[in-house]
Amino acid sequence: MDALGEVLRAVKMTGGVFLDTHFTAPWCVSARFTSDQCRPFLTDAVQIIAYHYVVSGRMLAAVEGESPFEVRAGETVVLSRNDPHLLGSALDMRPVGTEHLIQPGERGGLARIVHGGGGEPTRLICGFLGSDEQRNPLIATLPRMLKVDMVTAGSSDWIEASLNFALKGLQEGQVGSPAVMSRLSELIFVEAVRSYAASLVPEQKGWLAGMRDPAVGRALALMHAGVNLHWTAEQLAREVALSRSTFSDRFAGLVGMPPMRYLTAWRMQLAKEQLRSGHRSIAQVGYEIGYQAEEAFTRAFKREFGMPPAAWRKAKQLLG
Repeated sequence: MDALGEVLRAVKMTGGVFLDTHFTAPWCVSARFTSDQCRPFLTDAVQIIAYHYVVSGRMLAAVEGESPFEVRAGETVVLSRNDPHLLGSALDMRPVGTEHLIQPGERGGLARIVHGGGGEPTRLICGFLGSDEQRNPLIATLPRMLKVDMVTAGSSDWIEASLNFALKGLQEGQVGSPAVMSRLSELIFVEAVRSYAASLVPEQKGWLAGMRDPAVGRALALMHAGVNLHWTAEQLAREVALSRSTFSDRFAGLVGMPPMRYLTAWRMQLAKEQLRSGHRSIAQVGYEIGYQAEEAFTRAFKREFGMPPAAWRKAKQLLG
């Protein structure tokens, strides 16, 4: 099984492609995706991941506080937390905000940017993914900006063929083309994360290191997809065809904590988000993350955060 694909489905990430850009040197733009730009693909996303796939040409990319790097044709730059960023043939010139350059697409096609000084051309396809989870563990594991060579990963040919197919469909008004673009966005991100995971050193620990292991990745996907189910280490071990001791040791060695500790920590993060943003009762919040009894949920929450959920919610409300 593809553990990464399972985890991505479990953490509920959806996406789309919305911008076809054509730049000519010299050029420099400042960019950050907004919720309005991501509609109608995303409605309830609380986190957005941006990416730029270089179809042809080259560019420099940078986020504040980090060194820029060059991105060439067949490579993708991923902004894991949608930070404001600069793109350009050079970054030592005054940038233009992309919001001032976007033009509506022709005949229902993608929105476009055509900008620059008439020199060396660069074409990008820009897309995004959104998550409805405030504390998405995958996003927390990734660097703020990463570059992935789709050519080395063997993905550039099918990406380009899929882009051309979807763009042609949009221009011809085919109903299914937006869905194709959305799926393409998800696949590009999967390829980017898979390539990044493969580049990690063997001694790397954490969620992404666990994800790339077939058994641990499968267990992570199961826990995220069924956070309200009554998992035990024995049940998870059976699901991934390992003995309990082998599974627990491998999980802890890669992720950095035992499987049941990880599940509890993740449940508590979800509980905090529901308590902060929703109007469900304490019992309802507990039930949705796997606690049949309100008392059991309250005890677990207090162990994790030092106060019961009702007091925590009240404190957060007072702070605004």
